[in-house]
Amino acid sequence: MTESASSNPDHRIAHIDLDEETIIWRNADIEQERRIAIFDLIEENTFKPLRAVERGADGPYHLTLAVRDGRLLMTIANTEGEMVEELLLGLARFRRPIREYFAICDSYYQAIRKATANEIETIDMARRGVHNQAAELLLERLEGKIETDFATARRLFTLICVLHIKG
Repeated sequence: MTESASSNPDHRIAHIDLDEETIIWRNADIEQERRIAIFDLIEENTFKPLRAVERGADGPYHLTLAVRDGRLLMTIANTEGEMVEELLLGLARFRRPIREYFAICDSYYQAIRKATANEIETIDMARRGVHNQAAELLLERLEGKIETDFATARRLFTLICVLHIKG
């Protein structure tokens, strides 16, 4: 993240939507993850769509996430609802991290209900590791397109996972 993004409070996401048609199925655990990720993201984030800013767009931004034809569609609008940029990211490199994240989360949710504190902590550490690696991958994929920070990328990855839930 460069100084310009961190010094301008308008380079942030003020509102985020997930394409409800993309989300096929959800359960209480995943719904809670979604709520927390959105709340935390809105509370604190850094988000500067570089091409839109170069064209004179100002934040804060309204972001909509959807999956179209196997790609992540990020629709970025200003506070008046005018689209300032659309970004498509291939998701092929995210398939494995998403699959691993779902598997470890499933183990974590099961462990919460019946495992020891040590077992839960071990699984949670593995879950954080997968999540961190995926956030690094997202930062890499956004480089030159959207300037953001690690915490924002982490929360965005959670929301990308929510979009991939299948019943």
